[in-house]
Amino acid sequence: MGVKIGLIGAGRMGQVFAHHLAFSVAEADFVALADADDATAQEAARRFGVAAAYHDYHELLANPDIEAVVIATPTHTHPEVIAAAAKAGKHIFSEKPLALTLDECQAAIAAVETAGVKFQLGFMRHYDPGYVMAKKQIEAGAIGKPVMFKSVGRDPKRTSLEFARRENSGGLIADMGVHDFDLARWLMGSEVERVSTEGGCLVYPELAEVGDIDNAIINLKFVNGAIGNIDVSRNAVYGYDIRTEILGSEGGLMIGKLQETPVLVMTREGVCHDTVPYFMQRFGEAYAAEIRDFVGCIVEDRQPGASGADGWAATAIGIAATRSLDEDRPVYLSELM
Repeated sequence: MGVKIGLIGAGRMGQVFAHHLAFSVAEADFVALADADDATAQEAARRFGVAAAYHDYHELLANPDIEAVVIATPTHTHPEVIAAAAKAGKHIFSEKPLALTLDECQAAIAAVETAGVKFQLGFMRHYDPGYVMAKKQIEAGAIGKPVMFKSVGRDPKRTSLEFARRENSGGLIADMGVHDFDLARWLMGSEVERVSTEGGCLVYPELAEVGDIDNAIINLKFVNGAIGNIDVSRNAVYGYDIRTEILGSEGGLMIGKLQETPVLVMTREGVCHDTVPYFMQRFGEAYAAEIRDFVGCIVEDRQPGASGADGWAATAIGIAATRSLDEDRPVYLSELM
């Protein structure tokens, strides 16, 4: 039998984690789930063969057989659920971001440290083969000193207006950009010192009604002097577009691809190929791998790779980048401390 795990939150991301807990991670024993919507909880339990389904996640946490939880609730609830799970003595995997404010991030980290449980944040790109290989190449010195970072994160469609509200998700920059902010620190080996953001509602004006935007460009200045650029978008109608480039003193790395299958259709009209539809197809194995590693950390008593501190740092960059947009000026991260 594997580590007994309960899932809290059976919405869009919860369904992704439920699939992997049920079918992809043999080391996990998926025994329970909870969702505030009874119908969602019951349907997910039937679909994934889970014995226990709860309306109140506190009931799941009270189950003494459950050793660990995966948290996939709305972003603004993460600190509360993390604190409750830590108090219950459960090891914790939480979907990103850690929280919407630095105070909430710190409170979640403190709760985990006080309880002495394992904690891993859902930065699944740390487990994607392309990004793993890039990190190894950088550490081996293959491209010399990394000096410039470029990342593209573009969704093929607009999210719901309710999700887009800053008070729920943090908005485009904090929610979508958090993966790129994490990658910037991880791959460049340096903290971010300053950010400068340009953005706006250029395609979906209705996003302005809930305080969000659909396109943004964030420039980065790293503590070690390196520079970077991130663009995030909600209107890549051609497909799910996730790419990263690292330029070093002795070479460069390009990570990611737009084409999903290795087939070119060649006709009189031209040559075309498909594109990656969405995040499940692009990072499906990475989601499974991060849960597998989380379970391994519990069994082998080691610390997870993506920590609460990493979540705090990525959130800080997102907050600074959002402030830069709002105040139309560069923002130093030291202003947040």
